[in-house]
Amino acid sequence: MLKMLRFLKPIKLHAIMTLFFSLATYAMQLILPKLMAQIISAVSTQGARAIPYIEKTGGWMIAFSAVALACAAASSYFSSRTATGFGSAVREAVFVRVESLSPCDLDDIGTPSLITRCTNDIRQIQEMLINVLRTAISAPILLVGGSVMAFIMNRKLSMSIIVIIPVIAVIAFIVSKTVIPLFKKMQLKTDALNRVLREKLSGIRVIRAFNRTRYEDGRFRDANLDLTAIALRISRIFAALIPLAVVLIFSAVIVLLWIAGDQINELDPGIAAERAQLVNMAANLQAFMIYLVMIVFAVSMGAALFIMLPRASVSAKRILEVLERTTAIKEAEKPIQPDPALTGSIEFVNVTFGYPGAEAPVLSNISFKASAGQTIGIIGGTGSGKSTLMSLIPRFYDVTFGEIRIDGVDIRAMSTADLRGKIAYVPQQSLLFSGTVAENLAFGKEDASEDEMWHALTIAQARDFVEALTYQLHDMISQRGENLSGGQKQRIAIARAVVKKAEFTLFDDSFSALDFTTEVKLRKALKEELAASTILIVAQRIGTIIDADLILVIDEGKIVGAGTHRQLLKDCEMYREIAYSQLTKEDLA
Repeated sequence: MLKMLRFLKPIKLHAIMTLFFSLATYAMQLILPKLMAQIISAVSTQGARAIPYIEKTGGWMIAFSAVALACAAASSYFSSRTATGFGSAVREAVFVRVESLSPCDLDDIGTPSLITRCTNDIRQIQEMLINVLRTAISAPILLVGGSVMAFIMNRKLSMSIIVIIPVIAVIAFIVSKTVIPLFKKMQLKTDALNRVLREKLSGIRVIRAFNRTRYEDGRFRDANLDLTAIALRISRIFAALIPLAVVLIFSAVIVLLWIAGDQINELDPGIAAERAQLVNMAANLQAFMIYLVMIVFAVSMGAALFIMLPRASVSAKRILEVLERTTAIKEAEKPIQPDPALTGSIEFVNVTFGYPGAEAPVLSNISFKASAGQTIGIIGGTGSGKSTLMSLIPRFYDVTFGEIRIDGVDIRAMSTADLRGKIAYVPQQSLLFSGTVAENLAFGKEDASEDEMWHALTIAQARDFVEALTYQLHDMISQRGENLSGGQKQRIAIARAVVKKAEFTLFDDSFSALDFTTEVKLRKALKEELAASTILIVAQRIGTIIDADLILVIDEGKIVGAGTHRQLLKDCEMYREIAYSQLTKEDLA
């Protein structure tokens, strides 16, 4: 929790104002019971003659109450501003940190858990912060101030306070020891529920297609009931504290009245001095009971804070796991600028890569070289490592052994911003963002003009269907492009890469949803448009890469063939098998 306090720096003034107004609120409240006791004493001893005194003292009570009310409102305002500002700062820090993490880091934490940490966990700390700001000043003031005032008024009656405070502290300690493990389990159950819910929503079509709705409903119900059971256990514990607090307060009042009764019995009303003392004791008893309630309330607030702290600590620990995580992709301390004379060149030098925890590498001893303007085709069986090879170039993952050189420089020696600024990437799954067509096309080039966008759409064979949209470039695309077909999404993703006009353009099986005629037109247009760009294409179809300057055939993570289409037909048995399975001998000829 102390590490999280650094996010309060931008809003420290609001936090200070919260503490100040809390101090003023409870300072005013401590004065009121004493003034009330004085009024009761004056009425008892002076009768009607005390009216001027009552009016004056009552006026002060109204003034103090009004000030206390205004200070309480200001305290609530500033505490809310502090908590929301704190939450905003933490969410931004977590979001920025998540963006810098590598895919393996994200896989390790899990997307559902990240969502929970950015929402539920931060909310828990926000609530804790509000209570701390309000309680850090108020509880000590009420406890110390109320005890001092009560002790000044009557030392013997103060003994009832000394007895009840340790009892509340022991109860708070026992409860906190019970609920800390439950809070940890609750956050894990929340992660599990979010994971099931996310899978259910994202896979709704597959679930319905296989008629597994009931099965998925059962999974969600089980996860929901697990979370509900933990939440109910915690709620029952806290619910039991309310009647327990009431019992303690009334028990203290009974003890208080008992002690006061004994003191009153010792006084003789026939003696004037003792009669005056009796009147003062009766008046002070009213004030003393209010101070007692204040003290018990202060201790209860402190106890509640002590119980809530473990839950916020669990959430803070989960957030810090993200913020303090050392990413697998580390920035170069002194980035090297690439050689301008080698612009557009890429070279794999004995590259080997294995995913963390994997028994065997996915890629082994991959070596090839390409110059500016060349096209490299990559083909192979499912799971052979083609997409993994592509993901190494933008440093989504770092190589285990070997080097990847861009423009003559090891990509690990470049800044990731410079590296990725040279690359336009079309992923295997065409991911679009919620927003307009234009906003998606400008994702790689923020200042792209509409003419550039229309030109890119023409190259990507997407102009016709975009022109048919109601608002054309300004038509809305839903989240993940769910309102478009697979082929439409793929073509907009390709147009997005074309708009960027990068040194390197990576197509990771990005033509799979296109029909043969559209693909032929697209490849021809890309060859002319991206003539200066180095292109790498992962493909399942021979036709997609048949004109590539160099074709790599990958099997089980190794290059088993490299050359042009004609060379591979002659020298590579695996390439021939793929070619003959897709094309006739006449087509190949």
